[in-house]
Amino acid sequence: MIRVGILGATGYTGLELIKLLLRHPEAEIVRLTSRQEGRPHIASVHPQLSGRLNLVLEEATADVLADECDVVFSCLPHGASSAAVRPLVELGCKVIDLSADYRLRDGETYRKWYGDHHADIERLGKVPYGLPELFADEIRTADLVANPGCYPTSAILPIAALVKLGLIEPVDLVVDSKSGVSGAGRTPSLTTHFPECNESVAAYGVGHHRHAPEMAQIASLASGTEVELIFTPHLIPMDRGILTTIYARPTSNDSPEKILEALRGFYNNKPFVRIVDHLPATKHVTHTNYCDITVRRSGKRIVIISCLDNLIKGASGAAVQNMNIMFGLSETAGLL
Repeated sequence: MIRVGILGATGYTGLELIKLLLRHPEAEIVRLTSRQEGRPHIASVHPQLSGRLNLVLEEATADVLADECDVVFSCLPHGASSAAVRPLVELGCKVIDLSADYRLRDGETYRKWYGDHHADIERLGKVPYGLPELFADEIRTADLVANPGCYPTSAILPIAALVKLGLIEPVDLVVDSKSGVSGAGRTPSLTTHFPECNESVAAYGVGHHRHAPEMAQIASLASGTEVELIFTPHLIPMDRGILTTIYARPTSNDSPEKILEALRGFYNNKPFVRIVDHLPATKHVTHTNYCDITVRRSGKRIVIISCLDNLIKGASGAAVQNMNIMFGLSETAGLL
């Protein structure tokens, strides 16, 4: 069995990760950490886990975690995560980081979007990006993997494939995304307060959202071509899910059917990318690790629609998928 530790298990991604690992045939959760005082039982924080996991939330040193765990998932915020991850990796423990600390490729870009609080910035550009459909070979031999952002996953999967296939131009891409409220995390805020967000749709981070450089950098890396895009996220009044609509310039007059056929070939044998003929909706992927993608034509543009569950394929499901690859297991273990 793979012995698993989870740093920062009190948030939504920590809860989803626990639920996935509890049904995983080859994983056993042995340590949960939190900065909360008093070593609370996990069920007191997540009542859904009552009778399912008998562990307390505690502070644990890197030495203890590395000794008792084969892999550690970090669900800590950016900045705090790198400080906890670095000693674990140095002690020989495999780590999957769900924060943004290792996703970007250089320190200058990280500082611009996340500030100077990074304890391991020299590793940037050396850590595989944890999108298995595009980087499985690097993930397979890695000790540390940077789990992708939820918005970027929904955009990178279609964009990287279509650019690499030569079916769309890599510039003038418009990415328009809608996300459920859980994407903002569990910490209360005015924006996600029920009377503020219910029955309302709002754009945010227009022109300066942190996920825009992640999308552009990783799509460029995966496709081998410099990608330029504009990204606008929106908050919508539902618990979970992301629907992303991408507007791109086609390179030919190929029909949507031909483009879909090319995408099916590109993602052949990738179990969690579904190229569909219908218009996908968030209800189709809720509580699953799937990303559904389709394509339409509108005038001189290609319209690409993708959707996923931001807490599963956009976070914890992708993390388990990465663990499976790192330990030589079936990619779908615990996820179907």
